[in-house]
Amino acid sequence: MPSDFLKLCSDIVGPQHVLTGSDMDGFLTDWRKRATGRALAVIKPGQTEEIANIVKICAAHKVPIVPQGGNTGLVLGSVPDQSGKAIVLSLTRMNRVRSIDLLNDTITVEAGCLLQQIQAVAHEQGRLFPLSLASEGSCTIGGNLSTNAGGTAVLRYGSMRDLTLGLEVVTPSGDIWNGLRSLRKDNTGYDLRHLLIGAEGTLGIITAAVLKLYAQPAAKLTALFALNSVNDALNLLELARQRCDASLTGFELMSEFCLKLVEQHFPDLSLPFSERHPQYVLMEISDSESESHAMAQLEAVAATAIEKAWAADAVIASSLSQSHKLWAMREHISMAQAAEGLNIKHDISLPVSCMVDFLIETDALLQRDFPGCRMVTFGHLGDGNLHYNVSAPVGINVETFLQQQDAINRCVHDNVHKYAGSISAEHGLGSLKRDEIKRYKSETELAMMAAIKQALDPLNLMNPGKVI
Repeated sequence: MPSDFLKLCSDIVGPQHVLTGSDMDGFLTDWRKRATGRALAVIKPGQTEEIANIVKICAAHKVPIVPQGGNTGLVLGSVPDQSGKAIVLSLTRMNRVRSIDLLNDTITVEAGCLLQQIQAVAHEQGRLFPLSLASEGSCTIGGNLSTNAGGTAVLRYGSMRDLTLGLEVVTPSGDIWNGLRSLRKDNTGYDLRHLLIGAEGTLGIITAAVLKLYAQPAAKLTALFALNSVNDALNLLELARQRCDASLTGFELMSEFCLKLVEQHFPDLSLPFSERHPQYVLMEISDSESESHAMAQLEAVAATAIEKAWAADAVIASSLSQSHKLWAMREHISMAQAAEGLNIKHDISLPVSCMVDFLIETDALLQRDFPGCRMVTFGHLGDGNLHYNVSAPVGINVETFLQQQDAINRCVHDNVHKYAGSISAEHGLGSLKRDEIKRYKSETELAMMAAIKQALDPLNLMNPGKVI
């Protein structure tokens, strides 16, 4: 069957776009190098109709499909399992910007477009596409859609569900759903768009999308605040919301240990303060009026925060290069942690009001049960999403420490659940958290998800073993 099946695929996309053997290597291992799967082939279609025909062939031959974009995911959602029965469907050739409607403030793009590419095209047209991620130079919009990516500007613009108006999708039967509507109001039945976004390719293959664009801000300013506690960060957040309102676009929390790792592994990046502090907040405001107006807002926030002792110090970037350097410290945290060694990652979200209690309690529990573990806590405090990561104690073999991953996950996730949070804020479930989520979702919710999966993908060929 494989040779006949692959011949049919080659006839559709061309033999040069059907990869086998060692040519598949870069597609089978996840970004963190934690797992490597096996596949029949990597298929690289260039048109939606080609994807539809490939899906029909897969359905006829009962061949599972693992859709893949930039393969930058963190939960093993875009790599195949060890069975070797699936194909990897790479959408990287589907990378065209189909149209831009400036009056409607929309851009229609294919799933394989790099996020950075979309940002650049929007900028050239005097518009802003606000999704911003550290991996924007390598992640694709299809992957962003499949995981409902959030990034650093969710506080102002929302996640991918908020940024998307329409989708084009190849269904598990190989039909093409043309839902590329650019409407902001459309109340005509079930919202299939929202169902497909965040489904990680388990209900169909997103091939294109209509995305919202925004006016470019007249000014964008960045400030770094040095703080003594997370509670001070929440007071600063409330102050910034009151003073800046919709201009507040980014509010990133970073612990002292995070930035210590950055300075250790990237010596060109260093804090602009003479003294060290337990916590730091990177704040960004995007003003529609002027740079002087934005500066006045940010200076007022900084002055009040220091006066009330919510901030020990603050630095406002006076140039674009200084702003980029401040953001680079935030964006290099994951790379610095990787350079330090393998670690246990948690992508959690909580009601902002519960954040302090959760951190105090969970930090204490981890130190009690895993003495000396080092917390790498950072993320999007403004929308309640933290990357609550755990590194091995100094002097402890990393592989030995990782053997405690299940116990550490249980400690963290149980406490997240206690505070009515989520164990996956923006990375998705993939196969890494597929079984873990069963501990925290109700039987009713799981049954509803299973019913949707069975109805849309009865053969279970769409990214099997992921999410559910």
